Amino acid sequence: MHFLQMIFATFLFGITTTASAQTPTSNEIDPLAYVLPKDKSEVFEIEWSDLLPPGEAERYAERKMQELQSLWDVEEGSEADIARQLGTHNAVTILDGHAIRLAGYAVPFEFGRNAMITEFLLVPYEGACLHAPPPPPNQTVYVKTSKPIRLKDLSKAIWAEGELNVTSTYTNLADAAYILNLTTLEKY
Repeated sequence: MHFLQMIFATFLFGITTTASAQTPTSNEIDPLAYVLPKDKSEVFEIEWSDLLPPGEAERYAERKMQELQSLWDVEEGSEADIARQLGTHNAVTILDGHAIRLAGYAVPFEFGRNAMITEFLLVPYEGACLHAPPPPPNQTVYVKTSKPIRLKDLSKAIWAEGELNVTSTYTNLADAAYILNLTTLEKY
C-alpha cells in the first residue's frame, strides 16, 4: 500500500524526481498573476495545480518520499500504519477573494439519503479522506454554503464556484488551506 501511495503522489503532481526543493521566496511571481482577472468577482476557472505555490509540488514529493522511507519497517495494519495528511498550508495568496470555478469531488462531514449539508471538503480525487490518505491541506478546499444542498453521488465529480479565501481550516477529516463560499454547484 505504501508503494501505491508514492505512485499516487507522482500521478497527482506529475513529479518524477525527488530533487531537493527550495522554500519559496517572496520575489517569486506566481504565474496566475498574469492571467487572473483584475475584477475579483469575475469567475476564473482554475485547476488543482493552481492552488500550489511555486516549488510546492516538489517539496511535497520530497516529504512524501521521506514519509514512505520512515514507514519501511512499519508492520501493515499496526498502530503506526496510519494515513497521515502530509503537505503544508502554503497557499497562493493572489487567489484570495477571487471568484473561482474548480472541479473536484465532494467529501461531506455527514452523509445520509436525505442529508442536506452546508459544508463539505472539495478534493482533487475520488475517495480522498474516506478511502485514501487526505491530500495536502493546500490541495483541500473547505466549502461552505448558506443554502443547504443535497449531494447524491459522491463518486461523481462536481464543479464548485464561489469566492475563494486563503484561510486554513482544521476538521476531523482533513485540514484545508482554502475556504470556498459556494455560489454554484453543478455536475462535472
